[in-house]
Amino acid sequence: MPAAARILVVDDDPRIAAAVRRALVYEGHAVDVAADGAGALAAARECLPDLVVLDVMLPGIDGVEVCRRLRAASDVPILMLTARDAVADRVLGLDSGADDYLVKPFDYDELLARVRTLLRRRQPRRTEALRVGELVLDPAAHTVRYGASAVELTALEFQLLEYFVRNADLVLSRAQILDAVWGFDVATASNVVDVYVGYLRTKLVAAGGSRLIQTVRGVGYVLREDA
Repeated sequence: MPAAARILVVDDDPRIAAAVRRALVYEGHAVDVAADGAGALAAARECLPDLVVLDVMLPGIDGVEVCRRLRAASDVPILMLTARDAVADRVLGLDSGADDYLVKPFDYDELLARVRTLLRRRQPRRTEALRVGELVLDPAAHTVRYGASAVELTALEFQLLEYFVRNADLVLSRAQILDAVWGFDVATASNVVDVYVGYLRTKLVAAGGSRLIQTVRGVGYVLREDA
């Protein structure tokens, strides 16, 4: 059986959310609950779960869009729940990035079996370190080094740097970065990318990486091997 995991349950029906939470907690998992799409994205941004149980019909940002945004930023397994059983609805959910699909009403034994299957598929997680020149980012250990120096980052700074490293040498627009890292519409505070790039630059420069993240005027940013 897979080890205990942190699971995010997203459903606007408090009765269903509570019942799913109870079933998962009984299996030994730690469970967080969100009642809408924005809450789900915020919870995942604060602490990426090991698995997401995601209802399709949500107020505000619907489950399909939440799934797309989560998938753009991570490989977290996603089990979608829905009252819609048409083939087209299942295909839409899977095409948006879901790993599995369960139609309501469902049997909780089947839900738990599907959760176990998704968690088994995720183990072992990718553990290889990512490298760009002297920068080494280890997703499994959640550590960053530049040369011999450790770089201490917050969770969000780490997520931003990982996105840059996985897309090294590609010019990324602010909109791409917002969608992949923050995962929801923050157009009213779009300078958040510039602010966090500034934080990263300061910490990388202190470790010796002076020109890793470069500005591409009028477009966005690119991470390249330190020149």
